[in-house]
Amino acid sequence: MNHSQQSAVDRPRVRGTDRSLARRAELIAIGRKLFADTSYDALSMDDIARQARVAKGLIYYYFKSKRGYYLAIVEDSVADLVSRAAGGLELPPVERVHRTIDGYLRYAEHNQAAYRTIITGGVGFDTEVQAIREGVREVIVQTIAEGAYGRRKIAPLPRMALLGWLCSVEGATLDWIGHQELPRDTMRELLVKMLGGAMRAVEELDPSYLAPGPARRDA
Repeated sequence: MNHSQQSAVDRPRVRGTDRSLARRAELIAIGRKLFADTSYDALSMDDIARQARVAKGLIYYYFKSKRGYYLAIVEDSVADLVSRAAGGLELPPVERVHRTIDGYLRYAEHNQAAYRTIITGGVGFDTEVQAIREGVREVIVQTIAEGAYGRRKIAPLPRMALLGWLCSVEGATLDWIGHQELPRDTMRELLVKMLGGAMRAVEELDPSYLAPGPARRDA
């Protein structure tokens, strides 16, 4: 996620004491649980304060508004998603790709409301959440590129292929968490094979980007 995307949400300044930072982090953790399966519009600030067992003024003190609180929760969720998806740098490239997709699905499965917010853009057409989503996409595309091609910076053609694949992953994952008709392992292998198809198409158009061996064997 680049600097401009990370700065998309103008978060209120918090007091720099360890206690204040810990309290803010605690409120975000509480908010993540509250919004885990509940939409933004379904919870009022009074609801949030009551369920979190804190004074409403404390939330306003740290986040200024319900929207500020919600966006802080989204950013925290995004950091978690990126961390899960982009880990495993010590693994061989093909295993890293599998781990990235599995981490992505695990996050979506266990954080459904947050995932829907990140992917669909949040509250209405929310440009700030849209910017966060674009940052997530870029990180995941770079992670897959590194696992598949050994480098994060790739040419426009393979980047577009990976981005197109990721957009299809987002749609498929939204349907998957809504219906849960496939086991996660099956879903992961389906997405891996779809990725292999995208990579074979890239190789046909630009032979300098060879599809990894497993992708060619699946042809």
